[in-house]
Amino acid sequence: MAVSTAITAVAHVASHLIPPRTAFAISSHRLSSLSQSRRLNLSYLQRRANALSPRRVVVRAARIESGGVELGARAPDFELPEPLTGNVWRLDDFELYPCLLVMFICNHCPFVIHLKKDIVKLSNFYMKKGLAVVAISSNSVVTHPQDGPEFMAEDAKMFKYPFPYLYDESQEVAKEFGAVCTPEFFLYKKDGRRPFELVYHGQFDDSRPSNNTPVTGRDLSLAIDLALSCQPIPTNQKPSIKWHPGTQS
Repeated sequence: MAVSTAITAVAHVASHLIPPRTAFAISSHRLSSLSQSRRLNLSYLQRRANALSPRRVVVRAARIESGGVELGARAPDFELPEPLTGNVWRLDDFELYPCLLVMFICNHCPFVIHLKKDIVKLSNFYMKKGLAVVAISSNSVVTHPQDGPEFMAEDAKMFKYPFPYLYDESQEVAKEFGAVCTPEFFLYKKDGRRPFELVYHGQFDDSRPSNNTPVTGRDLSLAIDLALSCQPIPTNQKPSIKWHPGTQS
């Protein structure tokens, strides 16, 4: 009686741990053999079931800080399409402006979503004061289809971006700028006919999606104010930070 009860229990465990056909094969063949020899090997069945179970993929995050770009570096040339309008934009298109803000953003990133409305607000304010602004998405559509050009156009329209939102499909432009995260801000200033030179490569402000700090744009706003008024910008600049997803099996 005890053996019969144990066999029933094993069959119940196996049917939950192993795919149906495998469980049926074990219960009809191996368990009948165990019944005849009155031997019960539960640990074997458990190991077998674990071996048949699919591997679980755990998504982890590694924090990446923007950095490695020297102040004073010249703005790299680029030629990129704007999904919303179909226009192609080049660095030369901003040649007449005293300062240029280049932002690397994307659609899906929580850090960008956290700042989107305030990025638009800041851009609208300073573009009226003579600042040129351009945003670039270099995200892979293989890993993040929601960052593709058709969705970029929808995002630009939904949030009423006052600046061109360009698509860097090859990711070469991001590499030229040294961009490693989103959002990442590069503020360039020019002196007369000299090329644009990097004067600020730092954060928007201290706010992050989960730290309950109000979004003010204080750090970037201060840098823009100083650049437009031709004043020196402090070099102790806090980097932008995001969580870069990686997988570990």
